[in-house]
Amino acid sequence: MGMATAKHVAKRVLMMLAGYFVAVLVGLFAVVTIYGALSSLPDAPAYFDLMGVSPIAALVVPPLGMLIYFLTIMMTGLQTLIFALIAELFSLRSFWLHMVFGAAAAAAGFFLIWPSAPEDLSPERWADIGIIAAAGLVAGLAYWLIAGREAGFRLPLSLR
Repeated sequence: MGMATAKHVAKRVLMMLAGYFVAVLVGLFAVVTIYGALSSLPDAPAYFDLMGVSPIAALVVPPLGMLIYFLTIMMTGLQTLIFALIAELFSLRSFWLHMVFGAAAAAAGFFLIWPSAPEDLSPERWADIGIIAAAGLVAGLAYWLIAGREAGFRLPLSLR
């Protein structure tokens, strides 16, 4: 592996990490925004108010916000790493693909933190899964904007 290739791979790894850490933050803000918007709808369950307000409190109290951020990274890191490596190895640059994977990674993270969710088929659990997946779509788009558009460990022809 030549020096240019090593530099390119190192740059891609740094872009993947930066994209992931920003995407998690964007996804968390999307969760708060979606719950907040849903709580303002007529006949919205009080549950949405709680879910809209408690994340805002977590973002205002930095140690709690950092705990939520760290927990989200722990719950979504492995599946995101697997996808990012697949995207890099095969130079997959579709924003839709990154968004769909963001939704899947977020939903998988939700099931890791709330393992009984599939058995609890209440409307609240379905709403949670949908909201978390929607936030994952937004996070996937953020990742694509930072790292996914230029995915590919292989050196571009212009640098070979």
